[in-house]
Formats: sequence, C-alpha cells, structure tokens
Amino acid sequence: MRKLSLRLAVAVGTTGALVALTACSNGGGTAGGQDAALDPEADVTISVGDQPTADKPEERAAFQKRIDEFEAENPNITIEPSTEVWDAQTFQAKLAGGTLPTVMGVSLTYSHELIQDGQLPDMTPYLEELDMIDDLNPLALDKVKDDEGHIYTIPTGLFSVGLAYNRDVFEQAGLDPDKPPADWDEVREDARAIAEKVPGVAGYAQMTTNNTGGWMLTTMTYSKGGEVQDVGGTKATMGQATADSLQALHDMRWEDDSMGQEFLYDQESVRQAFAAGKIGMVLQAPDAYDTVVKTYGFDPEAFGITALPQTGGDHGTLTGGSLKLFNVKATPDQLLAAAKWVKFYDFDKYYDEDVAVEDAKTNAADDKPVGLPGLPPVSQEVYDRYLGWIEPYINVPLDNFSGYTDSGLELVPEPPTGTQQTYAALDPVVQKVLTDKNADIDATIAEANKAVDGIIAQAAR
Repeated sequence: MRKLSLRLAVAVGTTGALVALTACSNGGGTAGGQDAALDPEADVTISVGDQPTADKPEERAAFQKRIDEFEAENPNITIEPSTEVWDAQTFQAKLAGGTLPTVMGVSLTYSHELIQDGQLPDMTPYLEELDMIDDLNPLALDKVKDDEGHIYTIPTGLFSVGLAYNRDVFEQAGLDPDKPPADWDEVREDARAIAEKVPGVAGYAQMTTNNTGGWMLTTMTYSKGGEVQDVGGTKATMGQATADSLQALHDMRWEDDSMGQEFLYDQESVRQAFAAGKIGMVLQAPDAYDTVVKTYGFDPEAFGITALPQTGGDHGTLTGGSLKLFNVKATPDQLLAAAKWVKFYDFDKYYDEDVAVEDAKTNAADDKPVGLPGLPPVSQEVYDRYLGWIEPYINVPLDNFSGYTDSGLELVPEPPTGTQQTYAALDPVVQKVLTDKNADIDATIAEANKAVDGIIAQAAR
C-alpha cells in the first residue's frame, strides 16, 4: 500500500517542506496524437464547465466576472461557459461520447484509469509553456502522471479524510471537545455517550449512498490496516480490516443504537444534518466546514475535526481530490487556452498578492472561510507565501482543526482501478449491515470482492 505523509503535506500547522519535484517531459509537444503546431496567439474558443446554475445568481455572476477578466487579459481566447459538472453516474458515458467541455472539474480518482485508457491529452507541454510545473504540489502531480512522467491533468485540490465532530454536542454529552476520539473504540464510546445524553442526536453517522458508502468503507478499511484493492489495482483485497469496519458499524447501529435512524446519507445530506445539530461525529474532510458554515449556517466555533481514528496502530487515511480534466479531442491551441484558464481561475491567488489579498478581504467581509486548513494544490513554498499574504484576514478557528493538522498519519491513495465503480459496488454492502441486523458480514465481503474483481476485469478490456 503506497503511502504519503500528511504531516509533510498539510497546509496549516506544519513546518515541514514538501519534497521538491523534478519535472521533465519527453512526451512531445502536442496532445491527443495531434501534429498541429502550437500558436499561443491564435484565436480560439473553449468551453469551460462548472458554471453555477441560474438558481445561484451571485455565484453565477462572480463566475462570469472572472470570465470577463480572463478574456480581457487574453483577447484571443473566447470562453463559452457550461453548467456541466462531474457526476459519477453520467461521467463515463459523456466522456466516451465526447460531449464534455474543453475543461472541467472531475474527481482525482479517475486519473489513473483514464491515463491508462488513453482518454486524456498529454498536458505536459502546456504546463511547461505556462511555467507551472514546479509550483504545483508534487503529491498531487504524482497522481496524474504516467510511468514516463508525463502530466495529463491539473490537480486543483487534495483532501484527506478525518473525523468531523460537533463541539457543542460533545460538551452536552459530558465529553471534552479538545480530546476527540483517536481510535475506533473511543468513537464507539463517545457515540454511545452522545446518543444517551443528547436526545435526537446520532452519536455517529455514516454515508451510504451515491458512492459515498464505498468511499467511507474504504477509508475505514485503511484506518484498520487493510486494502480494498492491491497497489496495482489488479484484484480486490478486502479482508479482516473491512470485516472489522463493518462489524464496528453493526455494533454501533444494533447494539448501542448510537447511529440514529437515518441510514441513506450522501455527502450533501449528511453535511446538512450535521449542520442542523443532528449528528455528533461523521467522517469528512476539512472542506465540510465551508459547506456547513457558509451554506447551512453552522456555528464556526462548534465545528471540530481531528485525524481519522485508527485501530491497532497508525495505518493512515484516505486521500483524494479534484482535478481539471481536458477534452482529448481539443486542438493544441484549445488545450493551451484551457490550461491558461485553469492557471487564472484556480491558481491566480497563489501568484498575485493583490488578488490573494482582495479575495481574502472579500471573503472575510462576506463571512466566508479564509485560511481553511487542507492540502494545497501548490508547493509548500508557494502556499506559505500565500498564507503570509492573507494572514490578517484568516477567520477560521484554527485551534478546532489542530487534531487534523497536527496528524502524522500517512496518506493512502484511493483504489486505483474503477475507483468510483468500486465505491458504488460497496454502497449496498454498508447499507445492508446498517439495515439488516443479521447480515452475514463475511459472506457479504466475499460477494463484494467478486463484484470488485469484475469491475477490475472490465476495466482491463
């Protein structure tokens, strides 16, 4: 199981420097097998995904403002915005059909198989043209390269999973919010205390739908020293660690009655319930703070997050993230223009102090999170410079993140083959254990391994 250090990579609360990346490319200067010459000044039109929908007028206007600013700086580039966003259920079909925008945001989990299948353009020459490679987080870049070091997408964010908890609920249950659980036995104890002492609150909740059930079961498996697939993604490897994870959920659900009555959560619904004070603990990344506070009005001081609980020593936590994916059918000039857009839209604040300060000031004035801990998409040197620029405007209660940011847990990549399909196949496994008291866990895992082996075999065709 390949691992990376969270202590070295976490954006806030560390002094360690990231290992420097030596970037080179021998992959040629065009993408998708095209031989056309690259002309940075050519008039070109690109489509850009992730435009906010009309029911979010302020966000949509802000997105359009950035487009206008980009086009003013790059008069040869015309942007056609699209509301297309990544959806696990439709992504593969749209990718195969060639209907995706020139560039859009996608889960990092797809990079491995899409590179292997030749479904992505080699973006190395365009990143070299824009002088971006050395400034990007090497941990992130490592996930979007082939064996020869060619880069195929641009990572825009990394995350690792921790345990989010409601500090107010902890106090109501007689627990110390500054001492959240460090292992799964303590999670069970604290969940039971919350369920017994705080009526109407689930001590612990688990996501189970829209691929999140498999995602979090994988995370739990990692925390207990196991795997879902082998390192090469050639076979399913769920065993005792997965069984122990399911048994822990079973016991909290059926023996302790500490998980409430809702067992069909996905990412959005579990965050909404957490913000409503209905959940004491749930597996999340730090970006949950942004959603529960900004979108649902949760008290910032009540939000806490700590390292992923472990069992039998420190094994690690799941890491993943987001990237910008480029259409393999685009021309070289379009790909360069799309890369310019990503550098402008996603990274401008890391290069331009005025942009960073203005962005921080605006967000602070709007009570939006500034300085939220996480794993940065840029190198530690670039990120430390950025944090210095925005320090006067940081408004996040950083002490409430200390259990997460001080963690020395290793970062374990997601299953490499058919990642989202694997997660989808494991959703019903988690649902079964939470809805069937007599579920045969060993038999369920055996069937799950067969299902994942089938997914791997299909991906290999």
